Amino acid sequence: MDFRTDLALERRDLYRKANNMKEEIPGIETNEEEKNGTKVTRVKITNEEGASAIGKPIGNYITIDIKNVKLATEDEIQNSAEILAEELRKLYDIHLNGKEDILVVGLGNMGVTPDALGPSVVKDIDITRHLLKYAPQYLEEGARPVSALAPGVLGTTGIETQEILKGIVDNVKPKLLIVIDSLASKSIERISSTVQIADTGIVPGAGVGNARKEISKDTLGIPVIALGIPTVVEAATIAADSIELFIEKLQQDAKSNEYLNELQNEDKYEMIKEVLVPNDFNFIVTPKEIDGLIENMSSIVARGINISL
Repeated sequence: MDFRTDLALERRDLYRKANNMKEEIPGIETNEEEKNGTKVTRVKITNEEGASAIGKPIGNYITIDIKNVKLATEDEIQNSAEILAEELRKLYDIHLNGKEDILVVGLGNMGVTPDALGPSVVKDIDITRHLLKYAPQYLEEGARPVSALAPGVLGTTGIETQEILKGIVDNVKPKLLIVIDSLASKSIERISSTVQIADTGIVPGAGVGNARKEISKDTLGIPVIALGIPTVVEAATIAADSIELFIEKLQQDAKSNEYLNELQNEDKYEMIKEVLVPNDFNFIVTPKEIDGLIENMSSIVARGINISL
């Protein structure tokens, strides 16, 4: 099954729909919670059966739905950041012992706005590792050592990001990595309005068919928390979602129509993709307001990480 999405929650939903499942997928546990008007959904993959079903490693995946980011007020941004921080702390408790060293890594290309989330976040992270050594009087007692970098992309450095991070981890010796990256979604609604946190690492570029070397505990030797926000979708996704809305409108007007009911149950994404891909028309698309969306989402993520640390 071609998921073409980085979100575990979407993969779960797509698998259940494709297999007409009303119950939960074996090997997967899910729960939802409302926090100050924000929905938080936790998907836990507990065994290889669940991992194989949705193509994600065993571990925890938290999805935070943040709506109206483009028009978000200062209070709304702060509320979202605090919810994000709370979820991050729960993962620290699983993978860290006390205030151990953390390295924050912003993946992506600062020169390409939809891919600039990671570097945009890193510049606003509160760095403490050097201050603990050279100016400890300016920090609170018991401050956690935090370092950060934006390593660039293979196309501009000629070096795989995983290779860069391996060298840094071996020398700096952090106990946990937080990796921030732009993701791909299979839903227009989730663009710049959803945050996914996972403690299973990340394969950069996987959602847009340009997978790079995996960044995870298996490859680096330390736990990796991946924090991402969808910033792009495929043209086929937009077309499929548009047809879905169109069919719903026709059904509302016509009440019932056997052909439309059958069409609604078809996987329109795959049908449309079959038409677009041979002609190289299956573009990766981002909203025209992406600059403002990235700015607000970067603020939410940077604040959330800083609060959590």
